[in-house]
Amino acid sequence: MIPPRISGGDALVRALVAHGTELVFGIPGTHNLGVYRALAEQGVKHVTSRHEQGAGFAADGYARVTGKPGICLTTSGPAVLNAMTAVTQSYSDSVPVLLISPGMPLHHPGRGNGTLHEVRHQSAALEAAIGYSIRVHSVAEIPLAVAQAFAHMTSGRPRPAHLEIPLDLIDTVDRVSDVPPVLVAHPPADAVTVAAAVRRLNSAERPGFIVGGGAKGAAEELTTLAERLGAPVVSTANGKGTFSERHPLSIGAGLHLKAVADFVAECDVVVATGTELASTDLWHGPLKFAGDLIRIDVDPAQMITNALPDYRLVGDAQATVAALNQRLGNGKPGEEAAQRAERWQRLFRKHARAQGAAWLPLVETVQDVLAPGAIIAGDSAMACYYGTLSNLLLERPASFLYPTGFGSLGYGLPAAIGAKLGSPDRQVVALHGDGGVMFTLPELTTAAQERLALPVIVCDNGGYGEIRREMVERGDPVHGVNLPGVDFAKVAKALNCHGVTVSTQDKLATALRKAFTADRPTVIHVVGDLAGS
Repeated sequence: MIPPRISGGDALVRALVAHGTELVFGIPGTHNLGVYRALAEQGVKHVTSRHEQGAGFAADGYARVTGKPGICLTTSGPAVLNAMTAVTQSYSDSVPVLLISPGMPLHHPGRGNGTLHEVRHQSAALEAAIGYSIRVHSVAEIPLAVAQAFAHMTSGRPRPAHLEIPLDLIDTVDRVSDVPPVLVAHPPADAVTVAAAVRRLNSAERPGFIVGGGAKGAAEELTTLAERLGAPVVSTANGKGTFSERHPLSIGAGLHLKAVADFVAECDVVVATGTELASTDLWHGPLKFAGDLIRIDVDPAQMITNALPDYRLVGDAQATVAALNQRLGNGKPGEEAAQRAERWQRLFRKHARAQGAAWLPLVETVQDVLAPGAIIAGDSAMACYYGTLSNLLLERPASFLYPTGFGSLGYGLPAAIGAKLGSPDRQVVALHGDGGVMFTLPELTTAAQERLALPVIVCDNGGYGEIRREMVERGDPVHGVNLPGVDFAKVAKALNCHGVTVSTQDKLATALRKAFTADRPTVIHVVGDLAGS
């Protein structure tokens, strides 16, 4: 059969649809109009962000809650570079996001000639940041490049990808053959290593688990394994909710607290699944594993990074933990195991409450209002990493969306938009500080346009509170961190959202309940002691 003659834009959108794409975040521009025509003609939903960084963060939030690659479409030059921060955050947190952009024409002069949006080595810049960028050289190559990018994003460790299409190819017509999606296997670790790990677990007297973001597909299997071993579980920021924090064996989320270091040192075996064990989780230095470390990770290089395990289980988390369950003995943990978990849980929560004391009234109010399965999309803000991370209980995977590794500001609001569009039946809350929210505040109009019932909590401590704290701690002058007050409720209304200012727990609870059933987003501007200021 002779392939049809179609444009590059049509070839791109057909390939995306073949790979299950239903939603694209982006902004149209002069160089990508042929793609937008194809999106409209092929019925793919498009959400217009107000900044390309917002589009990238929204695609990231969508990918985290759905498990499917998020799609971000920009024009060339400044647009793709605006999105670069977002996809680098996705790279840091192992999130599959496909950034698609035009590039300079196929035969563009190597030294440039002043073409609109011209960037020297645009694809090379993305390759340097996220490790994968492909520039196609013909219309016929586009479906192959899409299939290759999806295979990259969905095999092994999830990572973002960049696809660059020379702008003159988008409207060029040629014969194009479809390339079906690659079926990706997710095998367990090798049987010999699994068997060795099972023998060690069967002899464990004080086992413990660390659950990271790479384990979210193995929630059920990890719960079964922990229950059979009577092993207490602690989660990283990106693993929060994978093991329900309401489970009796859950110690809590956040590896930075002293209780976690003490717990790990007490264990004779620790099973660490899908975690980098990186300094972004371990604020006060690496954990000291007094006993054996069993590490489960799909990435062979990560397996030996930050800690050298005694047992190296390289494989898919879900398949590998299922294999451990299949081979494990039938012994049942006694009452002593439950008492051990309770003891560590009490110590963890004592430390968490002490560190997050300033934000406990806010966190406890939010906790009372949230329904099971709710999602918190947090920014790199004190209310998130001191208050919410270790004090608010969540019980489902992908419930805490947080920019852990790269630490971008402005993440929460656009990520919440992506999460709400990806999981419309779940409650979603965006949680920001007054400094960070300004990075992506225009995305309120995106959420308003989509009529999302989305609470956006802004904790106002008068500027960049964490940096202010660090300046004081160093004995430096407090400089450049105090920001003039903004009436976020008025700003919200000007951007076609609801807005309210609250300073008490009762008013915050009332505002949250109303926001979950509203006809558009609601900005809840939290001031005074309730904001932790």
